[in-house]
Amino acid sequence: SFSVQKPSTDTVAADMENNPFRDKNDKLLFRPGGHGALIENLNDIDADVVFVKNIDNVVPDSFKCSTVIFKKVIAGVLVTLQERIFNYLNLIETGKYSHDQVEEMIHFLQDDLCIKNPDTKLLEDAELILYIKSKLLRPLRVCGMVKNVGEPGGGPFLAQNPDGTVSPQILESSQIDLKDPAKKAMFEQGTHFNPVDLVCALKNHKGEKYNLPDYVDKNTGFISYKSKDGRDLKALELPGLWNGAMSDWNTVFVEVPIETFNPVKTVNDLLRSEHQ
Repeated sequence: SFSVQKPSTDTVAADMENNPFRDKNDKLLFRPGGHGALIENLNDIDADVVFVKNIDNVVPDSFKCSTVIFKKVIAGVLVTLQERIFNYLNLIETGKYSHDQVEEMIHFLQDDLCIKNPDTKLLEDAELILYIKSKLLRPLRVCGMVKNVGEPGGGPFLAQNPDGTVSPQILESSQIDLKDPAKKAMFEQGTHFNPVDLVCALKNHKGEKYNLPDYVDKNTGFISYKSKDGRDLKALELPGLWNGAMSDWNTVFVEVPIETFNPVKTVNDLLRSEHQ
């Protein structure tokens, strides 16, 4: 079946003077809010695990075997991590945990979920457990990443969160200040690229579905420049689906082979050797 981007997620356009844009019939112009609006469609799916793949990634039959294998690989990583998360959350709810188990959970956050914690040495176990629970009780995604071969788009980075932690995030160029030479260099020297090959776990340890809009970083929306009827306008785009819309998810990156990624953004891309 198919779902359609909801009109309720459209955003009002502005003219170049930041006034609401009106069309030739003097009506306010609302535009689709970008792929970040699809977090609402994802939220409507009642499933334990959902695969997300970009539509411009057209894989020829000769590469489908590798693609299928690595779909299973990233799903295997997901359910393995999810099992440990569920075990820890169930343990926390019993209240019968030792200091060593608290330490184990902190190391799991750091070593497996790649979350750099703030200084937790001064916290009591009870305070640590509240922090650990807040980090574990979130949607989980495992993202396939390919080696960077110069395709336009985003990549995997470590980003600082408002609570002082550092976590893996997929960042697009629009989220990075490319006027800052240091930040531009970091973006250009990224070793991997995001082909939008995700597997997502949408339920908690009790089988309850997370409300995905609760985990969106609304501060990561951005303004793009478009036109309508020959007039320039500013369009407000919602936080991207795999960027700000999944900002508060637990995220793990897994390298997958480049042959699982064969983008077709223009008709000329079909002339590449991979599509022959």
